[in-house]
Amino acid sequence: MALGWKLHGDGKTMGPDDVVAPDERLSWGKTIGLGAQHVVAMFGATFVFPIVMGLNPQLAIMMSGIATIIFLLIVNGKVPSYLGTSASFVGGVAAIRAQGGDSSTVTGAILVAGIVLALVGVLIHYMGSGVLHRVLPPVVTGAVVMLIGFNLAPVVAGIYWPQDQWVAILVMLFTIVCAVAFRGFVSRIAVFLALVFGFVLSWVLDKTAGMINSPLPGATEATDHFRTNFDAVGAASWFGFPPETMMGQDGREVAGWHTPSFSVAAILLVLPAVIALIAENTGHVKAVAEMTGHDLDPYMGRAIAADGVGTAIASSVGGSPTTTYAENIGVMAATRVYSTAAYYVAAIVAILFGLSPKFGALVAAVPGGVLGGITVVLYGMIGLLGAKIWKENGVDFGNPINLVPIAAGIIIGIGNVELKITDDFTLGGIALGTIVAIAGWHLAKAIAPSELRARAEAAGGTMISLGEEEGTYGDADGVDDLYQAGERPESRR
Repeated sequence: MALGWKLHGDGKTMGPDDVVAPDERLSWGKTIGLGAQHVVAMFGATFVFPIVMGLNPQLAIMMSGIATIIFLLIVNGKVPSYLGTSASFVGGVAAIRAQGGDSSTVTGAILVAGIVLALVGVLIHYMGSGVLHRVLPPVVTGAVVMLIGFNLAPVVAGIYWPQDQWVAILVMLFTIVCAVAFRGFVSRIAVFLALVFGFVLSWVLDKTAGMINSPLPGATEATDHFRTNFDAVGAASWFGFPPETMMGQDGREVAGWHTPSFSVAAILLVLPAVIALIAENTGHVKAVAEMTGHDLDPYMGRAIAADGVGTAIASSVGGSPTTTYAENIGVMAATRVYSTAAYYVAAIVAILFGLSPKFGALVAAVPGGVLGGITVVLYGMIGLLGAKIWKENGVDFGNPINLVPIAAGIIIGIGNVELKITDDFTLGGIALGTIVAIAGWHLAKAIAPSELRARAEAAGGTMISLGEEEGTYGDADGVDDLYQAGERPESRR
């Protein structure tokens, strides 16, 4: 796990065809600049998703830096990547909170999922990636990602959008314009720009139109209030650790650092996210391997296990779940600098951001209507990423092996269908939908005639591919196709 890097050339200049390998670096001045660019690329999603999950964004930023360093050490510096906040858990977290769970219950469930992901990574490391493809073929993986995304539709409709529908729709349109009308860096940070736009728009409306009458998060009745409130920002100090979780004056939880608690029902709600994380980590490692020209298959299991370890450590103190970020893979594709030194710089900068309570208070002050406009895009993209996985693997839905069990699993997941096991335990929504999709597909394949089994294996039944041919790297974060618009690795052009 050496931390030494060879200097690439003179460290100052790069030729048009130069590629900086993971074990190389440019001068420290340029490396710091590249690290800052990686921070900007991951920043938007890394602090938006903790807010959506009701967790502390300041703590999430800090722990993402720590998790990234752990990841780089575990993969021995062979897989350059940043671990930002994962959106794969958003659906499960929303379900936990809908059932009355608090942040401690949420992070306890995420911690267990992180441990499971780490164990899966260890298994893949020793048994090879073939076992992964046999258990989770693309038809199943796509279904799980789809139901995770579309299960979130009621969260947008019932919580964020009603807080300020006009700000929400304008932020949504702004996100679409940034993602489609611009290329390169602007499209990569479209969500972050939309958040800034929404913040400014809400402040202007407060000054010109006055208060809005709408329900605040967690409230059932509408009240008069301003869209923005910076009181907590002014009171926060510039330097310090994230606050401890406490109860606000309005009786609602204010998330901070805390110790997790464990509930079997909550754990079952987030475990399907492990499948999405396996899929996105697999796609990212393949993408980096093709860009760098290195065979990274031997490090596939390590990368998945490292993500699991990062998630477990982050959630153990109340932080958000982590995942490898395709946003940063896109930065590498554009710069052709794959140096892990830049990722260490990005991680250190993120940790410093996490040591600023004023930054945390500013992020926590994002108006609900702004989140409504952002999440209506992001949640839909998570769902459609499932369809992208199907398309790029040629999944044949003319085959009843694929059609029947997957259809049932998706409707159960999206519709929050419930199966009451005992008076105290009910299985439903994402968890039940995932079980039906996986178990149903394997059952259908086992009992189907040989010709249908052969068709299933020939069309999307044997491998996981997440869009590498298009230069966009599928990610259950749901934002990555948005960020990758127009960006293709140099080797594929």
